[in-house]
Amino acid sequence: MTGRQNGSVRCGWVTSAPEYIAYHDDEWGRRVEGDDRVFERLTLEAFQSGLSWITILRKRENFRAAFAGFSIPAVAAFDRSDVDRLLADPGIVRNRAKIEAAVANARVALDVGLSDLVWRHADPGSPVPATDADVPAQTPGSKALAKELRRHGFRFVGPTTAYALMQAIGLVNDHVADCWVRDAVSVP
Repeated sequence: MTGRQNGSVRCGWVTSAPEYIAYHDDEWGRRVEGDDRVFERLTLEAFQSGLSWITILRKRENFRAAFAGFSIPAVAAFDRSDVDRLLADPGIVRNRAKIEAAVANARVALDVGLSDLVWRHADPGSPVPATDADVPAQTPGSKALAKELRRHGFRFVGPTTAYALMQAIGLVNDHVADCWVRDAVSVP
């Protein structure tokens, strides 16, 4: 089922929350490249695990401030005092395992072309979902991406998180068939 607002048909997961509408209309499924930008999305998707995406959207600016704008070298340099600082920050999700994974992932990303690695898993031939129910939680491509990320040492990157990343940064186009954004998004 899709939502309709201002005459535009949107994917059904979009609620009337302004953050969801803006994210859906302007970001979700649009191409994101660059190691720091992909690192940000990967980190936020990992923090979202077990939570609602709206929670992460509403805290995104706080995450950006807390994680040095998701600069890979800056986050890779975080130490125990930074982890403690983040655990005390009410503006972000305070989960030790996720915070430590973000720091560890930044350290791995220093030596890996993260954007290139992730973009090798683009799936331009994925089926066009007719409804939100047709959108999978994971795919063979997300399983392969998660496996490759873990092989390099990344943490908190299972196939479902990998697929959410793929959707978010444009590796697949999961806007439903009648969503007005679908044709504005192109997958390589």
